[in-house]
Amino acid sequence: MDYLDFNTLDGTSLKLKAVTVDEFRNKLRGQSIIQGDPEYNESRVIWNGSTDKHPAIMIKCSGSADVIDAVNFAREHGIVVAVRGGGHNVAGNALCDGGMVIDLSKMNSVRVIEKTRRAFVGGGALLGDVDRETQVFGLAAPLGVVSLTGVAGLTLCGGLGYLRRKHGMACDALVSVDIVTADGKLVHASKAENEDLFWGVRGGGGNFGVVTSFEFELYPVGPTVTLCAPFYPMNEHTADLVCSWRDFMSDTPEEITSNCLFWSVPAHAHFPEELQGIPVVIPAAIHIGDPEEAGDLMKPLRELGNPILDLSGPLPYVDLQTAFDPLFSKGERQNYWKSLYLNTLDENAIEKIVERAHNRPDPWSLIALWHLGGEMNRVNPVETALGIRNANYLLSLDTSWTDSADNESAIAWTREAWAEMQPYSGGGSYLNFPGQGEEGEVLLRASYGSNNYDSLVNLKRKYDPTNLFRLNQNISPAA
Repeated sequence: MDYLDFNTLDGTSLKLKAVTVDEFRNKLRGQSIIQGDPEYNESRVIWNGSTDKHPAIMIKCSGSADVIDAVNFAREHGIVVAVRGGGHNVAGNALCDGGMVIDLSKMNSVRVIEKTRRAFVGGGALLGDVDRETQVFGLAAPLGVVSLTGVAGLTLCGGLGYLRRKHGMACDALVSVDIVTADGKLVHASKAENEDLFWGVRGGGGNFGVVTSFEFELYPVGPTVTLCAPFYPMNEHTADLVCSWRDFMSDTPEEITSNCLFWSVPAHAHFPEELQGIPVVIPAAIHIGDPEEAGDLMKPLRELGNPILDLSGPLPYVDLQTAFDPLFSKGERQNYWKSLYLNTLDENAIEKIVERAHNRPDPWSLIALWHLGGEMNRVNPVETALGIRNANYLLSLDTSWTDSADNESAIAWTREAWAEMQPYSGGGSYLNFPGQGEEGEVLLRASYGSNNYDSLVNLKRKYDPTNLFRLNQNISPAA
């Protein structure tokens, strides 16, 4: 071909001569893939099967030098850019039509310094990459709950996981980053260097550049933790059960973290065939302290009724982190996940959630109540860009379905449920679960708080005034 077609930042099309594109591709050490290459279709698949986009070129970077060259090429030609870390990406922003994907998946190294309890993590690493290396030393970073999640996307928008009450969120454990900004410079940011940028990446998403390396503080965790996971059938007593879970979690040590899940027993070989498809409520909890104490501490959650299945017991931390992996296969299902911080979880709120749980659009659709508090809520909201730190719960509507013909109805159900719960919220969402971010600035201002949001806009004007990095929960420099 003589030309390669690109979509540009101003909404027009651009034809670049093949020789120009080839000169750029030949400079790279990593692989570059364009339409027509054998690897093209496989390389553009991300975890959320709802996303079907066709980039003009995908750059599988081998290191920061490739990222710098890719950013400079995209900026000089005004090309639309998407950044792909781990590719979990529920909102689908890791891909773009007709633009460039800067893919960091090959940059997945993890180096642990036991003496200082630090981990240096590549921008394309998955949670499982980190857990495997840190657990060699009985250490962990407070990352997420599915090992196939990308570290970058999770951390830059906060990062909720099983260690949140004891050790805070992923962004709270962040010590420094290396980031390629829109001008093509590799910048180190920490509390001592480029501190404004370091403030912004702890919650501000991918708005300020491509993070090629993360430095995390680590904490003693494992190798064995204790899981509490009774599966109770959903029935007329479910609301009372949830009230009991809420009351139990109001006075527990911070070694215990819990999510109350409304789901159906998955149609998967890991579960008894005769139970598959039964709607259940699971007051799941994790204890990261002494296993000898854990059983008695969490026993009340196993006595809230007659479970049809109980997966409780001690297990290795790395196994806990991978427990959901087989149930959420890459590209297999359509997904639309939307969240809302809740300040109160009174009986009326619980009744509404339970009613929704009985009428989920698909058995794979999951409603999760995340109990918050502890260390993550003690951080001053102005210390990081993240914003909201005083919410007691997060409601996550993890809507998942298999038939694309149900897209419209599944998304509508989720938005209706989200709107119905607004009276119980002070506003704001966990921006790793933003739906499609369709509320724009209104959602971002509510999530960050007006003061933090205004500071983020000023930071965006400083580091990315042309909004090159816009395929994210975008903070426009023109806001």
